[in-house]
Parts: sequence; C-alpha cells; structure tokens
Amino acid sequence: MTGPLVEIRNLKVDATTDAGRRIEIIKDVSFDVAEGEIVALIGESGSGKTTIALTLLGYARAGARISGGEVWLAGKNMAAMSERERAVERGASVAYVPQSAAAAFNPAHTIMDQVIEVTRIHKLMPPEAARAKAIELFRALSLPAPPLIGDRYPHQVSGGQLQRLSAAMALIGDPKLVVFDEPTTALDVTTQIEVLRAFKAAMKQAGAAGVYVSHDLAVVAQIADRIVVLKDGQVQEIGDTRRILDAPQHPYTRQLIDAFRPRAHLAATPEAGNATPVLAVQDLCAGYGPPRADGTPAVLIVKDVSFSVWPGRNLGVIGESGCGKSTLARAVAGLIQSSGRILLDGKPLAQKARDRSKQDLREIQMVFQSADTALNPAKSVRDILARPLEFYFGLSGATLEARVDRLLDMIRLPRALKHRRPTELSGGQKQRVNLARALAAEPKLILCDEITSALDSVVAAAIIELLKELQSELSLSYLFISHDLNTVRAICDEVAVMYAGEKVEQTTPEQVGAPGGHPYARLLMSSVPRLDPDWLDTLERDPALVEAFSKR
Repeated sequence: MTGPLVEIRNLKVDATTDAGRRIEIIKDVSFDVAEGEIVALIGESGSGKTTIALTLLGYARAGARISGGEVWLAGKNMAAMSERERAVERGASVAYVPQSAAAAFNPAHTIMDQVIEVTRIHKLMPPEAARAKAIELFRALSLPAPPLIGDRYPHQVSGGQLQRLSAAMALIGDPKLVVFDEPTTALDVTTQIEVLRAFKAAMKQAGAAGVYVSHDLAVVAQIADRIVVLKDGQVQEIGDTRRILDAPQHPYTRQLIDAFRPRAHLAATPEAGNATPVLAVQDLCAGYGPPRADGTPAVLIVKDVSFSVWPGRNLGVIGESGCGKSTLARAVAGLIQSSGRILLDGKPLAQKARDRSKQDLREIQMVFQSADTALNPAKSVRDILARPLEFYFGLSGATLEARVDRLLDMIRLPRALKHRRPTELSGGQKQRVNLARALAAEPKLILCDEITSALDSVVAAAIIELLKELQSELSLSYLFISHDLNTVRAICDEVAVMYAGEKVEQTTPEQVGAPGGHPYARLLMSSVPRLDPDWLDTLERDPALVEAFSKR
C-alpha cells in the first residue's frame, strides 16, 4: 500500500454527562502513523490519549461515541464500519496491549490457551502452528522457559512476565498495528527496562506499527519515533521524539518536560542543639497474621529496620513493589502488627493505633496512596475536613467553618469546592483534600505513601511543590514512600533503599546508587529512564546484578 498505515482525520468524540448533556472530549484531532513506526500519545489524565487510541479499534467507552472525522487503518475507515466488520479487524489487523495485564487475563485458563485464542477466532492457523508461533514470541520477548511458560496460569508468573505475555497475545495474529495503553505504568523500574526492551525488539522483528499511550516522557523517549502531545482533547504539538525533547515549541510541552525534572530539594539543616528525632524506629519487624512467640507477625514483610526522621527534615523510602515500603509506613502509623521500638520525640509509642493516646495519633498522620479509596465518596469535602477538627480539637460552629476554609486555602483549592464530593473532583484535587485532612490534625510528622504515583507528572510536580511550601510554613517532617527516584530527590534530605523487607542503604539523594553503595541501589539507579532516545539502546547493566535483584 502507499501512504501512511494510519490516517486519523478531524476525529471528534463526544460523551454524555450524568446530567444528560453531550460534551466534546476529542476535538478535531489529526495525525498519521507510517508502517513500522511507533507514535506516542502523551499528556495528562483527561487529555484524551486512551480515547483516541481506542478509536483505532473502532471502539468508544460507555457513554461516548465517535461523532465525527475518519480513522483509516490500512485503507479501511474503522469509524464507519459496523460492529461485525470491526470484529474481523480486531486481533488480526489491529491489536491491543492493556495497562493491566492481570485484569486482562482469565485466571481459569492457561496462558497458552489465551495467547493463541486470536488465531482460533480468526482461523489464522492450526493449533499446533499457533503454539509454535507463541513459543517463538515468548523467546523474542525474553520470557523464561519459552516452551513451558504457556502451561502456567496467570497467577503463576510475575507482573513483568504477564505484561510481556499480553504483548505476545497481541502480536500472534501478525497485526499491522499494536495499541499499547500505558503497559509499563504499574511496573517497577528494574522490571520496566526489561519489558520495554522486549516490546521494542518484538515490534521491530514483527515489522508492526504502534501507538503507545503514556504520561511518562522518559519511557516514551525509549520506544517512540514521534510524539503527539495532547491536552483537553486537542493536539498541542507533533514532532520527532528527539526534537520534542530537545526543542519543544508549545508551552504545554515545555511544562511536561519541566515536570519531569523537578527542582532539587535544598537539604534542611538540623536545628542546633536538637538531639531528639521527631521519629525513631529501632529494629522494626512488621507483617501480617497472628504474632509468634517472639512478638513478630506470622508473615514477616519488614525485617529489623531502623532509621530516624529529624525535625524539619524528610526521609524518602524507595524500592520495588513488595519490598515493604508501605508496610513500614503502616507499622509506624500503628495500623498493622509489628515488633521493635517506635519513638515519637523520644517517647515510646504503642505498637497499635488503638492503644495510642489521642495526642500521639494527632502528631503522626498518614496520607494514603489512593485518594479514591481514602476519601468517603458519600461525604462532602467540608465534612471530610471537619471530622479531624471535631475529633482532635472539639471545634464547632463558625470556628470550625473558618478552619475548613483555612485548610482549603493552605492546599490552594477554592473554598467553593468544600460542598463537592470526591467524585466531583480531579485526581490532583482529591489528593490535595487527602493531604488537607492530615494537616487538619496539626501533626509533627506526615507519612506520605506513594501519594503522587497515580498522578500525571505536571499534577505530581504541583503536589510536591505544595508539600515543600507547607513544610516551610508549618515546620513539618515527612516520611516519603515512593518508587519514583526523581520525586524523592525533589523533596527528601535522605533516602533509605529497601529490598526484600530490609533497609540495604541510607544516604543523601545524590549518593544513592554510587559506586561504593549497595548493589541493589546501583541497579535501581541504573534502571531509571532518562529523557534521551538513545538511553535504552546504549544501557549496559551488570548481568549479575540483574539476575540477583530483578523480579522480571
């Protein structure tokens, strides 16, 4: 064929609101994808990335519809086809790799049966040929034991392996185009590198084109030939990946790049004569299940961890999923079974929150990762913020209302939002309310558990700047849990690195991963993507470290 493989022309998508009003969410979008080219769609949540990508399969989410324009794929307009005609193309001409492979696989069927299902539906090849092709794809995607892994069930492989298996499922029908919908967002950096390499190699071998949806510029830099920058359903800028990264033209593109490089944190100087840390943790063990004879939980997640957080200073805790970061924070908060010593201003704290005084509870507050589950959807913002004010200080009437307004001012939200419920707020607004609820208690220490992980880079950068401002105003200290090393560098004075439940290193942000440090910290730092299109292709990691520490 001549011309581009994909031609999107003047695409419009509208959606129906809860009030029955129709609003346009994709506004006159146009771009092309050449054969064998990978084009990235990048922008914050609500920019329309996934909505546009799904139109390439002729699909619109519930309540939405393609209301205008054309979506040409290999000479066929997916927007004008009947559902029966689209079904013929899905899996054969265009395939989809989801954000969560775990949700996409059926736990009751073997991996092999699900990977080759497309070949059976479209009658592309005999079952034995499909299995042989699947094994070749497993090999191309660097999966362990290619002839055997297909016999397992989804729960018997790691998250990184399952994500690569979803790519095998997409590629087995030899599609002309593969749509990747944030496929590495939920992966740790050490796993993400292997998955990106596997995706890139498999796509090149197959000669397929791709549309890669992401909000992570550094990931996009490694895999995309061109970038389409989106905001509010409109194209802001289109260009070659290197040109976009080195010489962005649109202000919003520059804002995205600036958010990826947050301002370094200026380390706080410990107060002279202050020899007592606000928090001291000594030989902490934590986990789940009934306590054993020595007081440790039956299932041990955190093992003999010790550290201190000093007044006005912040300690970051980093590591891959499952290393015990969040369990550590929950143990400090008294939410789970633990042993060891936890001291607040030099005074021992009870292990369980229910045994702590109201004063102790007030002085350590926690901001949870997901504001969606942390905030009661049935309550207004006003009621959510009023609860700790009533509980800790007994406020009521005009004094209470004035304090709620002051909290909204502190987190830079309009006072008019206090009558809304969490479902009526954006992700960034919900996380600010989540933070304001902790501030309402006037704590000395706030435990921040991955509070920016679900936010786009621009929104996350704004939250980090807000945390810095509040710390300066209120003399707070933070224990900051994260897997994002750039975020930790932007706000923390020291960083503790955890692996398999143990603290393996604690140092300044600049020294994490230094040559003389712990091998796992070095691997972690070497795996952080950079805004350089050549970074992944030239990356050389110590194979022994990868073998020892990567959960692929």
